[in-house]
Amino acid sequence: MKDVSALRDQVVQLTKEVGKFILHEASNFDVSKLEHKGLNNLVSYVDKEAEERLVAGLEKFLPEAGFITEEETKSEQGEEYNWIIDPLDGTTNFIHGLPVYSVSIALMQKDELIIGVVYDITRDECYHAIKGGGAFCNDRKISVSDAPSLADSLIATGFPYYSFDLMQKYLQVMGSFMQGCHGVRRLGSAALDLAYVACGKFEGYFEFNINSYDVAGGALLVQEAGGQVTDFRGGKNYVFGREICVSNSPKVQQEMLQLIEPFWKE
Repeated sequence: MKDVSALRDQVVQLTKEVGKFILHEASNFDVSKLEHKGLNNLVSYVDKEAEERLVAGLEKFLPEAGFITEEETKSEQGEEYNWIIDPLDGTTNFIHGLPVYSVSIALMQKDELIIGVVYDITRDECYHAIKGGGAFCNDRKISVSDAPSLADSLIATGFPYYSFDLMQKYLQVMGSFMQGCHGVRRLGSAALDLAYVACGKFEGYFEFNINSYDVAGGALLVQEAGGQVTDFRGGKNYVFGREICVSNSPKVQQEMLQLIEPFWKE
């Protein structure tokens, strides 16, 4: 494979180009072309077109890589390399004109994240990282917050929009967090939640019933910015395990997991 940093630079450029397309479509969006994949699970022609553009570009950069994509415009997985793509994370926000949505791309080598890119489209801020190379927002190096405890922290989360069987447990977890930190925010884009932990806007983020393409790019950002990333049990199954907990420090991570654990036992 070519130099990872050079590949990252190509991915950043492609992501920005696709982000410009999405932003242009936001001002001319045709609601009549909405589709429903399931309960409250919306998809638009913008999602699909953006994904097709991303796949076409990434195939040229690394022909041997496979794909894990939200809209499944390309789904053949590779033996060693796989791109994990969310072309428009925050579709519901986009549809309603709320300017909080992003593009998320990650590259995995076997089971290891080696490139992560999250583009905050409306703010024109591109977060990117390569394994072992630190995390950046545009050209500025970023790091997690130095808040010393959960009590000093602002926490992000997400709410399931289908599969509500664990909702009561989740509301109990939310109640514990609401009493133990500065506040809990729900932006509607998991990729941006993670990017904002990486740059210190949030101290932590947790969510369940989440997909690999929502979190893969941002997870590497947090790690390379000095943060912690686990599943709800403190393990490593956070990309494909459908649950993730991240924070700025081992102490805050442990405090978050301690609040989650009583309600999330097998």
